[in-house]
Amino acid sequence: EEHDAAAPLTLRALVSTKEAGVIIGKAGKNVADLRDQTGVKAGVSKVVQGVHDRVLTVTGTIEGVAKAFSLIAQTLLENPITSSPPGTPLNPLNPVQTSSVRLLISHNLMGTIIGRQGLKIKHIQDTSSARMVASKEMLPQSTERVVEIQGSVDAIRIAIFEIGKCLADDWERGVGTVLYNPSAPRAPGAGPAYTMAAPTTGTRTGYNSRTGNGSDFARPRDETTYRPRPEPAFGQANNANLRTQEISIPADMVGCIIGKGGSKISEIRRLSGSRISIAKTPHDESGERMFTIVGTLEANEKALYLLYGQLEVEKDKRLNMSG
Repeated sequence: EEHDAAAPLTLRALVSTKEAGVIIGKAGKNVADLRDQTGVKAGVSKVVQGVHDRVLTVTGTIEGVAKAFSLIAQTLLENPITSSPPGTPLNPLNPVQTSSVRLLISHNLMGTIIGRQGLKIKHIQDTSSARMVASKEMLPQSTERVVEIQGSVDAIRIAIFEIGKCLADDWERGVGTVLYNPSAPRAPGAGPAYTMAAPTTGTRTGYNSRTGNGSDFARPRDETTYRPRPEPAFGQANNANLRTQEISIPADMVGCIIGKGGSKISEIRRLSGSRISIAKTPHDESGERMFTIVGTLEANEKALYLLYGQLEVEKDKRLNMSG
């Protein structure tokens, strides 16, 4: 447990613009206090005209991050945004006030938190007494989903600690996440409003990005935004607009994405305009196969949506069959 608690972690959450003001505090006082009490770094994304959500990013040890989110929940309870009319007594039957946190979790990491047949998420809810609700859809222009945690301040701390352990253990699956960026509706052709994720665990830099073809094992991934990598295999190394992205697909899902005689993958290639290659063999003992997507940012974004969409359809099918 000790080494777990000290593992590095970055967690993102959605907050409203008003909540962000309370979290930051006058002249940044609340964020400074948070850092002093938990050792975490916390920041909120810029205000965007006409957009109500901002992204809160908290980085520290798993224990520190969990404590920080519980302190933030406490601060929000103490400074309610919606003021109740004067003289309304608090419900005497429910002296414990509940709060909620909307975590942003990579679609690829949802399985890690839910666990086989939902056992993990059940364990987290039972241990913490918090309630967890995961959104079905990914947020626009991203591969992140919202997991809302509702409960007392302490329940939120325990739940986030448990979630943090899952994410730190399985951090590799979060590589290549398309981060959600709350921004005003974009003009057509204005280019995507996202960056690619560095690993969610702070200090493990220089880990290897894997394409499953052996030659890439020694190339460390750029840590901040996702830069284009030349892809001489496609004879277009001079096209600076091309991006390369890799995602891991569970072995038992590869068939449904390829489709009969390659029909499904051909359709995804055609609709997105990206080139998609699939590793012939699994890249590690998990049996997962690496899909490499090469194209413009827009094309890759479309390809990701289609690939994830196909995975969701297949998962639903299997759930219905097993149900």
